[in-house]
Amino acid sequence: MIETIKSILLDFQESRMDTGVPRHVRMEPVPGKAAVCIGVRRCGKSTYLFQVMERLLNRGVPRENILYLNFFDDRLHNLRQDSLGLITEAYYSLYPEKKNTETVYCFFDEIQAVPNWESFVDRLMRTERCEVYLTGSSARMLSKEIATQMRGRALSWELFPFSFREFLDCKGIENAGPLSTKKRLLVQKAFEEFMETGGFPEVAGLDRRLRIRIHQEYFHAILFRDLVERHDISHPKAVADLAHRLVDNIASLYSVNNLTGYLKSLGHKAPKAAVADFLEWFEDAFFLFTARIFDASLARSNTNPKKIYCVDHALVTSVSSGILVNSGHLLENLVFTALRRLHPGIYYYKTKGGREVDFVVPMRNRARMLVQVCESLAEPQTKKREMAALAEAMVELNLKSGTIVTRNEDARIDTGRGTIEVVPAWRFLLDLPESMG
Repeated sequence: MIETIKSILLDFQESRMDTGVPRHVRMEPVPGKAAVCIGVRRCGKSTYLFQVMERLLNRGVPRENILYLNFFDDRLHNLRQDSLGLITEAYYSLYPEKKNTETVYCFFDEIQAVPNWESFVDRLMRTERCEVYLTGSSARMLSKEIATQMRGRALSWELFPFSFREFLDCKGIENAGPLSTKKRLLVQKAFEEFMETGGFPEVAGLDRRLRIRIHQEYFHAILFRDLVERHDISHPKAVADLAHRLVDNIASLYSVNNLTGYLKSLGHKAPKAAVADFLEWFEDAFFLFTARIFDASLARSNTNPKKIYCVDHALVTSVSSGILVNSGHLLENLVFTALRRLHPGIYYYKTKGGREVDFVVPMRNRARMLVQVCESLAEPQTKKREMAALAEAMVELNLKSGTIVTRNEDARIDTGRGTIEVVPAWRFLLDLPESMG
């Protein structure tokens, strides 16, 4: 095994790194802590690691000081927890002069594929001069596993498929600062493409047929590798049927009770507890996300129906049956993921009068953000309804401003108690901060 690891390490030293499009995420290593990059599979985590390596090389770190292993490599399949120590043994047998004298930068890709990897990483950081970077396709790497095993020795960063800004970078479209008429038209045209293709790096620029096939492969990989295999689920068909049901009802309310009833109607014997687990695991895999009602009482927030969103709006189009999903829901999903990048807790709001506002976003050091999504306000009744909900919520939450995101309308409306900004989605996405800090 040690010879296999040595040849993998040497192969990497000689390979050319594909660093792709620079991402707007900045992992900052902290002494004594592993830096963890988590996100849905195929969102670009490995490529992001190569970008971090490139920054190190540009800083003058020798290539030999970078140790990289991808645990999805078939040759590492038999590397079990007790033999992970062979990795450092293999590395230092290649570069003995570096032991205890130089910092080694260890990059472990998809490390959750190896059981009990945490104790190895913990030992590595205690006993060697190193910086450790990890990726994984599961939030469990963050929450339960790292919290228990690594005792606060890890910091994590989330990576999502391309944001609209990153998508523009990918297409080479300038998007900083004020936009000239020509640039604005280019950005608007690119937004239409982004609505169509979504943010997964691999599908950018592919034709529709190929994109759908690749999205469907992702969907099945998430279901079967991140859920069924990982959690040893005995009835995979129930998980697949539940996933399809949720994707078909994106940006809609659900409750565990009605989902359990739905699976029962299909002949599945999945109890409520199992359905609740499935939902949690979808979220762990960064595939589907839940928005709870905004309520000071956690109990009420948990018992009220929740809204479901997908990590990528175009993935929804590729895997849904297309009967229930409409373009308004897709736009709402797109806005949700843009906000979710910035904050892990996105809520929806119900006014005392029973009107609904799509998103309440808690903001550090600033007033909360209220966002309503509506494809078009051209219909007077629609405009009246959306405005009334937002104005009511602004009063109840004591906020002076709210936003309605549309497909391409633009206005500023004074309600007497505050201001409602109507903005086209492309501008809303470009105006969002890179972080909520």
